[in-house]
Amino acid sequence: MHHRTLTENQQGIALLGAMVIVLLVSILASTLLGLSGQEVVSARAGNQLVVAQQLADAAGELAVAWFHDPQSTGGEPRLGLVREKRQRDAQGGPSFFDPNGRSQFVGTSEQPDVTFLAANPVDERLLNDPEVGAFRAMRHLGHIEEVKVYAPSNPGLLCTVDATITTGTTPSVKQSVLFQMGALNLRPLKAAVQVARHLGEFRQGSESPVKVHWGDLRVGETLVLSHEDDIPTKSAMAMVTGQSYDETAQREDRWVEAWVGGQVLVTQPDPAQGQGLPANIHEEQSPIPGIRLDQWGYEDLKRMAKRFGRYFAIDREGLLYPQGLIEPGRGLSPDEVLKSQVSGDQQGLIFIDTLDQLPPRADNLGVLRVRSPYLEATVVMQGHVHISPSGPGTTIKALSPSSSDLNGTVVRTAVQLPGIQVNGVLYATGNIMVTGKSKVYGAVVSGGTIAGTDSRSTLEVWYDHDIGQGWFRGLPVVYRAPGTWVAKY
Repeated sequence: MHHRTLTENQQGIALLGAMVIVLLVSILASTLLGLSGQEVVSARAGNQLVVAQQLADAAGELAVAWFHDPQSTGGEPRLGLVREKRQRDAQGGPSFFDPNGRSQFVGTSEQPDVTFLAANPVDERLLNDPEVGAFRAMRHLGHIEEVKVYAPSNPGLLCTVDATITTGTTPSVKQSVLFQMGALNLRPLKAAVQVARHLGEFRQGSESPVKVHWGDLRVGETLVLSHEDDIPTKSAMAMVTGQSYDETAQREDRWVEAWVGGQVLVTQPDPAQGQGLPANIHEEQSPIPGIRLDQWGYEDLKRMAKRFGRYFAIDREGLLYPQGLIEPGRGLSPDEVLKSQVSGDQQGLIFIDTLDQLPPRADNLGVLRVRSPYLEATVVMQGHVHISPSGPGTTIKALSPSSSDLNGTVVRTAVQLPGIQVNGVLYATGNIMVTGKSKVYGAVVSGGTIAGTDSRSTLEVWYDHDIGQGWFRGLPVVYRAPGTWVAKY
């Protein structure tokens, strides 16, 4: 009897233990199931936060694009206000900063300089419309709720951009971020061609090889022409086309002015040209009022290239060395560096130093030979340049400088420019030699002179008006300042 009772007790204890184990397993299973569900929720929330951050970052990049691409602002006055340089620097050129370095953006978060709020139907269309909205490329990710632009909190920077976005996920996630922008202080080039010394020599076949469209010609000393009409007359009725002057019956242009420090000499004057030079040619401007030439500082531009562009040293054979490290057998030919495959293949800022990588002097200037069929870049050569393109160039789309139509509306004419070999800036502290016929859309600056190797060599330049406003394609004139990105919520 005692043995049977003990067995029943043992069985009861075993049953109780089994029930406890089942209960514990059930609790564990429930816990694991709950944790699994939380992991799914957490992963989904994490994914939504990633999408929100990517959307906010993309909004920031598009805000940067407002400052670089006039087409990205779509003609909206408030967006144009963001991009417009409304101050003047110490030299009188357009700038984001006044002569004391203060930004043109002075607003606060509560009272920004510019604000766009999607709750406003007009702003909603401007921000998110699938056809014309500034952020239409991100519509599949989410929605821009608000964008504000106001003064920077760090001295020396340009502005603060404050963006609020909502993702298109379910459920949606709202995130607000802000960051600050800096601006590079690269002086605008206010003329199509600038030459510090004389341009041309007074003998037949050695006159100026330069032809200018859409902008000014500035010459520090004497200008020598073959004929009086080598500089086109200025006429508000001139056609705006991509034709070379050799292809037109009458040489005229809406924007050309020639400013010459010394005399203008003509080797083959027209006896019928009794009235002298055209009214848009201004000679003997030095010493008063003087010829203002736009110059870029050596050290500042060198630092800029090392951070935002490409920096090269050069040897006496004309080979280029990235990062300034000259090592035997490591040199690159200019043809490997200075080339673009197609229109839009922007090479950015390319800075080529002197032979000893010290500020330019008469005895340390190398020679850069540019032979590529097409180059899209801002090339700064601390020395001489010899340009002799090996191909016919390419056709590019360009915008003329501003002019008023019959209704008084300020417009820029879209033009196709054929045969362009350099699209951008060609800046040399020394001389520029030209072999053959070269065409440039942009601006050309020589600290010496520009000459052709023979009487048939010409350098024909169509001025890019954006360069005169300080906009240089491929160079981040405005950039997101490092360490300023903050997620508010």
